[in-house]
Order: sequence, then structure tokens, then C-alpha cells
Amino acid sequence: MKGDPLRAESRRTRRGTGPDPRPRWAGSLARVSAQPTLSEVLAALDALWPRERAEQWDAVGTVCGDVPNPEARVGRVLFAVDPVQEIADEAVRTGADLLVTHHPLYLRGTTTVAADTFKGRVVHTLIRNGIALHVAHTNADTADPGVSDALASALGLRVTGPLVPDGTDPAGRRGLGRICALEPALPLAEFAQQAARRLPVTAQGIRVAGEPDRPVRTVAVCGGSGDSLFDAVRAAGVDAYLTADLRHHPASEAREHSPLALLDAAHFATEWPWCEQAAAQLDAVAERHGWDLRTDVSRTVTDPWTAHAPSAPVQPAGPSTDPAHDTPGAPN
Repeated sequence: MKGDPLRAESRRTRRGTGPDPRPRWAGSLARVSAQPTLSEVLAALDALWPRERAEQWDAVGTVCGDVPNPEARVGRVLFAVDPVQEIADEAVRTGADLLVTHHPLYLRGTTTVAADTFKGRVVHTLIRNGIALHVAHTNADTADPGVSDALASALGLRVTGPLVPDGTDPAGRRGLGRICALEPALPLAEFAQQAARRLPVTAQGIRVAGEPDRPVRTVAVCGGSGDSLFDAVRAAGVDAYLTADLRHHPASEAREHSPLALLDAAHFATEWPWCEQAAAQLDAVAERHGWDLRTDVSRTVTDPWTAHAPSAPVQPAGPSTDPAHDTPGAPN
């Protein structure tokens, strides 16, 4: 699944490092774009996704980078889902000064960053090439806009509100997951095909539970692992729920509770749209400040699954000639 498997080209207008098309004025009123310091960019990222809004168990913020150095400048930022070696190498190759990922590099404590460990090798690669690493994880999940807003937009859904509202947000816009309208309504099978077309290509694709012809008008979405939110999904009364990492027992119980349709996408696929949304947000900040800053979004698929072998069609039961396979009732 290498190469460029993301189907849709970016629709963002990226800031380049070429000539500024805006007028420049002479004298003391001259407006000249300049590369921001690393600390200025990190402050902007913290304003977009405040670290204090992350879950207590999470590990967000700056992992490495010469933050206090006023000479540390940022001219190019790369956004990606996973801080794996392939992404670190891409950051080096593209000349990035800052790598922003959704997933943490160190979610739990560590006692080493030695380069003979894969995480230590990532740290060494970044520091050796002068690249800082910043993480926005659960603080980006619940943001406004957040990870699930980006997922809804990629799927062509209209967001009507958060699935699990953040009680500290008086506007009622922040929170985990989103409740959405699908306009016009589509049969479940057609909506699943639309989701498969609009999300990044992965080995898993989209798994579906439900009647193919059942109309879908309302959808709950949650980027990343979402099977802990079934109570909220049922309370929302939606027709379908699209998320990732659905496990057997929670999905089975959800189907027994109600005719709720389920769509299970790859974890990476449900969170990659946030990278484009996040880059566009930083673009807007750079535009306001007059920064000479370019943002890029990695198109490298870092989903760990690389292939999918469909199950063979179930054959009619018949006498077995192999006693080793003579197991009554066993799936074919």
C-alpha cells in the first residue's frame, strides 16, 4: 500500500516560500514576511489545541526541538498521523523544520532514546536534522474544529453538534465525536461505498454491519477508536455510526440493542483528514501574522495493515473426506 494511495488531492491553498503577492510599502510601514521562530509556531499550535484539554493519560505537546533558541526558525511544517521512521525520513527529505503528528511518539514513560530502539531512532533522526516534533492528540479530538469535524467533512456530512459535548464549552461546539446529517439520504450500502471512496485507501477498507437497503439520514462519527461511545450513539438516535477499531463484543451488543448500522474504517483513515484541516488552520495563522511559512501534509499511509484476503464463499455442508476437518458447525 505504498506510493500515493490517498485518492483526493488537497483542496487547501498552501503557503509557499516564493514572492508575496501582497503590496509592500516603503519606509517604516514596510510589511515583509519573515520566518517565525519555533516558539512562535508552537504557541500558535497550543492556541489551536490547548494542551490542558488533552486527557490525563495522554502525552501531547512538544517532544523535541530547540524551543528556547531565538535563532530556531520554522519555514516548513509537515503534518502526519504517526511519528514513525518513514514519516521522520519524509520530514528530512522535504526540508521540514517542524513535524506535527496526531499520535504521540511516547504515550507512556521511557528510560531511553537510544537509536537502537525504533522510537529512539526517530528522535535521533529529527534532532540530527534540526526538526522539532509536536503532538496534538486528544486535545485535537475534542477541538472546534477537531478530528471528527475533519472526518465528517471528508465524508460529505453536515455536522449538527458534538456526540459527547465538552461541558466546559459554553458554545456547545467542542467535544468527542460528531452528530451529522447525510444529505440527501442514502442506502447504507451506497453510503459505505461513498465512505470508501472519500477516505484514504487502506487494506481494511470499510466493514459494514446492517441491512444494505436501510436508509441512512443521520450519522455519528468518531475519528479513531470509537467503540467506547456506543451509549452516546444510541442516545443520539442516529441511523449509522462510522468510526474505527470496532471490537467483536461491543459491536455485537450494539447491533442487539437497536438496528443501528455500523461502519468500521481503518484507524489511520479516520484521522488522516485532520492533517489537512490542521494544516489549513496553521496556514490561516501564518496569513494573519505575515509569516513566510509553508505547510505540507504527508500522503504516506502509515496504517499497519498492508493486505486484505477476503474470506472464501461458504460452501453447502456435505460429508467430509478429511476427519481433521469434520467439525460440525465450524465456519468454512
